[in-house]
Amino acid sequence: MARWQPGTRERLQAVALRLFAEQGFEQTTVAEIAAAAEVTERTFFRHFADKREVLFAGQDDFLALFIDPITAAPADTAPFELIARSLDAAGDYFPHDRRPFSRVRQTIIDAEPSLGERELGKLATLKVRLGEVLRDRGVPEPVATLAAETGVTVFHLSFQQWIAPGEDRSLATIARERLDALTSLVATGRTVGGTSE
Repeated sequence: MARWQPGTRERLQAVALRLFAEQGFEQTTVAEIAAAAEVTERTFFRHFADKREVLFAGQDDFLALFIDPITAAPADTAPFELIARSLDAAGDYFPHDRRPFSRVRQTIIDAEPSLGERELGKLATLKVRLGEVLRDRGVPEPVATLAAETGVTVFHLSFQQWIAPGEDRSLATIARERLDALTSLVATGRTVGGTSE
């Protein structure tokens, strides 16, 4: 059985995803994943703490994807622009060739409630961290929290559209479209009883 080879992590992910899709997440064991990838279980555990981590590995990279563009921006950058920069970075992180993996991954997560909870937890952590980074830059409340919550919501909605069957636009294009829709919504002004305040 092969031991340590270049690309082992990616092979384990691909094999695990296939088995999760074919057999179900709960029904698939680490032993089966390792055997199908032609590695030992020990090798599997060198790459992933458990089989859930196959789906959720890279949390620190995911957070940095959104946070780094904010920390690198000029001090006078408006909060909305900071969020737009984060979403642009997300678009670059999820290129077209990653879409099939993301589609299968989401199908597996949607079929298993505990995985869905973990995914929501990942997004909640992102909201908290974005809010912290914005406050660290001097963005006041409630603007920092609103910007963080809005940014993550736009990302989530954009990502869901990006993995939808038949969708072929880039994630960055979809996210910009959602941000434009949000800008349009806010620009129309708040109405009470059909009239602007």
